[in-house]
Amino acid sequence: MLHLRLITPADRTDEVVRLIERTVGTTHLAVVPGAARDPAGDLVMCDVAREAADELIAGLRRLGLDDTGSIAVENIDLSLSRRADKAEEEAPGEGADAVLWEHLAGAMHEESTLSITYVAFLTLAMMIAACGVVLDNAILIVGAMAVGPEFGPLAGFCTALVQRRPRLALRSLTALLVGFAVAMLVTVAFTYFMDGVDLFTRVRLEAERPNTNFIYRPDAFSFVVAVLAGIAGTLSLTAAKSGALVGVAISVTTVPAAANAAVAFAYTEYRQAWGSAEQLLLNLLGIVLAGTLTLLAQKWWWARQRERRPAEAANL
Repeated sequence: MLHLRLITPADRTDEVVRLIERTVGTTHLAVVPGAARDPAGDLVMCDVAREAADELIAGLRRLGLDDTGSIAVENIDLSLSRRADKAEEEAPGEGADAVLWEHLAGAMHEESTLSITYVAFLTLAMMIAACGVVLDNAILIVGAMAVGPEFGPLAGFCTALVQRRPRLALRSLTALLVGFAVAMLVTVAFTYFMDGVDLFTRVRLEAERPNTNFIYRPDAFSFVVAVLAGIAGTLSLTAAKSGALVGVAISVTTVPAAANAAVAFAYTEYRQAWGSAEQLLLNLLGIVLAGTLTLLAQKWWWARQRERRPAEAANL
């Protein structure tokens, strides 16, 4: 269940209350007239099943409540109420499958911000991966994958395509391009430094490297794994199961490929640099394609669920 806390202008309160009462899956409605001070208005609170929340929030936005008042949504960790149980039973679908589009867009806006922290994590991940490719150490490669924050902007770009939000798309694309460019440049400088202190050598880079040579040798599995990871990552975001993102992060070869390209470029090993660039592009393309199609499928599914509900109610 989710808890909605609304500030409504006094002349719109009745309209808001009627919308809540018409929405299947709502309960625990409370109205406190004149309680709000900034902005002035009434305080309206209710609980709503997660699978019905997106429809309700969209209706509230159509009433202009996000402009004239306020819409706040909170997760309810525990609700002991027969009315809440009934509301969840009446709502269409399952809460675990529900997509809160406004919440997703807001979260992706934060994840896609080109901030110092984002660039720092991406750069650190790439330098860890650089050590991994030179040492042929798979553990360091996995660690670099887990540290890299690049899935946020990728998911943000997918969300922007589905929701037709050009500003979010530009924001996400900027974070990806600038973030990777800065991180790769720093990794090139890091390679020169490590070579200067005799910790990195061309011989190590050009060795067979059985544990990490897949990074610059892309094949069909590179794209297949990226697609599967993109689906899993998107589902974990929309279902609020962030724990699965760790598995997604260590499944795709984005940061290691960029790191290998940077190290290879520093040593003018252009064959490896090009192979790593292909690996990077294949992974990015697979994730974006899978994420976008997954969101489109979810959007279609919930539209069908909403269409089916009035028909089922009419037959009762």
